[in-house]
Amino acid sequence: MNITLLTKEYPPRVYGGAGVHVTHLAGALAGLDQGGHRVRVLCFGDQQARNGNLEVTGVPSCAPTAGEARTGTLVDTLGHVAAMAGLPGEADVLHAHTWYAHLAGCLLKPVLPAPLVLTTHSLEPHRPWKEEQLGRGYRASCWIERTAYAEADGVIAVSEAMRRDVRHLYGVPEDRIEVIPNGVDHLHFRPRSAPGVLEAHGIDPGRPYVLLVARMTRQKGISHFLRMAARLRTPVQIVLCAGAPDTAAVREETAARVEDLRRSSPHRVLWEEESVSPEHLPVLYSHAAVFVCPSVYEPFGIINLEAMACGTPVVASSVGGIPDAVVHGETGFLVGFEPAGPSDPEPADPERFAGELAEAVDRLLERPDVRSAMAEKARRRVEDRFSWPAVAGRTLAFYRRVVDRFRRSRARGRP
Repeated sequence: MNITLLTKEYPPRVYGGAGVHVTHLAGALAGLDQGGHRVRVLCFGDQQARNGNLEVTGVPSCAPTAGEARTGTLVDTLGHVAAMAGLPGEADVLHAHTWYAHLAGCLLKPVLPAPLVLTTHSLEPHRPWKEEQLGRGYRASCWIERTAYAEADGVIAVSEAMRRDVRHLYGVPEDRIEVIPNGVDHLHFRPRSAPGVLEAHGIDPGRPYVLLVARMTRQKGISHFLRMAARLRTPVQIVLCAGAPDTAAVREETAARVEDLRRSSPHRVLWEEESVSPEHLPVLYSHAAVFVCPSVYEPFGIINLEAMACGTPVVASSVGGIPDAVVHGETGFLVGFEPAGPSDPEPADPERFAGELAEAVDRLLERPDVRSAMAEKARRRVEDRFSWPAVAGRTLAFYRRVVDRFRRSRARGRP
């Protein structure tokens, strides 16, 4: 097959889970069936690479500079999309990732023609805080996403929760949705011991630590992690790896909360604001006593798989697709909460949520035997269910069904 992947993120410009997903999916698809599939990646940027039958083309924006800073993100995105639409090439299937690239898929679909597949990395109506970043452009991103789901010939939901959301928000027919989870590179993310790496990040290798790794966005619940840390009764180091802020205001708010925690807490608090290198990240996961994921919205959460692959138990919020990855009582603990409202995913009672997170973390810190048993089960679960070759194989099978239906529809004269 000729497969075209449309994405904003691709190495070296990767800052979130969607970029990680596309990177590994592209490589795995190109390696399936003895390399018989041509995979072309169109991404935002200036990347130019070819490795066997995997071709990567970075597309610069052709848009002018916008006057309003926040609206500039939308204008820049549309500039990239317009440039992508001018590079059709050939494709049996188009696969778009996130609203940034969805419109390019909609434009290329009738030009080629080829069926359009979307992956639900997130859904704009469930991320109201994005208005802080996009300004009035948030209304346009919602419209682009809604339009794309109406045009899509197939939708990959990364979790059962996302399947339900796609049906509820956009009315996508059930027979066009396939649940295929995210994967993880379990050969890269594996238990690793390197105390020197911890020391390079200011972490004391002789003391346990609790770890969070996340983008600096309200979605990831960093404020709840810091509230939780203030309530821990077990002596521990608090390690926060959080960078790439959505806005300057989010960064300032996080900095103030970290400073408050340092002043008031008996625990040592370390904040790594720069991105952790790919080689160091598995070491940080592996040495952590507990990994914490307090997201208020998470379609799946690759980050939990990375920690589990490194043999680290997880304490996470029971939202979205996280329960598809983390098994409560076996690979970690899940903590639920009531959202503040239909359009506000934040916990209605943040203090209670933080307290229950802290209680779950303390249970693990006080029971090394339980941590050890969960670590073993976590690693095994990743190996059995979430390898990228398995994910790519299921994705390819879905492509074939979508392409077959698309061609039969065209043969009957339907648009």
